[in-house]
Amino acid sequence: MSSRLLVFGANGQIGRSLIEAALGTSCEVIGLSHAEADICDASAVTDAIRRSAPTSVVNAAGYTSVDKAESEPDLAFRVNRDGARVVAEASAVADIPLIHLSTDYVFNGRSRVPYTETDPVAPLGVYGQSKEQGECAVRNSTRNCVILRTCWVYSPFGSNFVKTMLRLGSECGELKVVDDQTGCPTSAADIATSILTIAKKAQSRRFDNWGTYHLTGGVSVTWYGFAKLIFEEAASFGGRAPKLSAISSGEYWGAAPRPAYSVLNTRKLERAFGLKPRPLQASLVECLKRLFNHSPVASGRLGELSTRPGSQRP
Repeated sequence: MSSRLLVFGANGQIGRSLIEAALGTSCEVIGLSHAEADICDASAVTDAIRRSAPTSVVNAAGYTSVDKAESEPDLAFRVNRDGARVVAEASAVADIPLIHLSTDYVFNGRSRVPYTETDPVAPLGVYGQSKEQGECAVRNSTRNCVILRTCWVYSPFGSNFVKTMLRLGSECGELKVVDDQTGCPTSAADIATSILTIAKKAQSRRFDNWGTYHLTGGVSVTWYGFAKLIFEEAASFGGRAPKLSAISSGEYWGAAPRPAYSVLNTRKLERAFGLKPRPLQASLVECLKRLFNHSPVASGRLGELSTRPGSQRP
């Protein structure tokens, strides 16, 4: 059974990974960037859904500047709450399933056991608050939705911790990295393949696993521990390994408060969709191969073009 996904936010890490993941499969991905379809523009969103006639909609768009959100709350809420509502309402009117991306920042990080989907939310900063309200907007706008909370996303695309560490490691002899925040690094490529699986199941009229799920990598580490692993694995590709020093969150400046513990329990996702978290090392090595040019990079463009089955470009 073929699928057609309409992806808002196609220039982001997950959007670009979705376009690549669909290459050579029976799934067609139509990716729209912010410039091509602003999710806060109801007419643009409605028109995009009408023109593409997807079997599922994926909202991978969002305001993701955690620190900047503290000084730009109106914009953060406009995108993450109001934009999410626009996409959900348009999907509901068209009677099309929606997959919406959310975050570990909806929790305050004071737990010491992995968060489940039913644990109370209590976001610490503007970014987390805007994403939590976006979740509520989606649930209130459509029943046919799957909300995926993830954390610490990395990929060969955009800005993320892996790319930042590699860049700083090539420039500096020593790096100081926070060692009192714990989470599960998650490959955008793994998120993308999981979304394709979920979307295919969701297009069945018998599907009834709507709701909120946690989707993360399979290993929890601190930022310091993650950095250590990055440089250990990068060494085999010729990457430079700086001296690492562990510091506390108090020694690292950030306008927004961070949850100290962001480990999410993924058992519900496994039971509903058979999706198990991949080992961190395997996913990280795949990403590093791309970054060190030891693996082919798919070429192509986003927008009105799409990943049609068997195509070699998005």
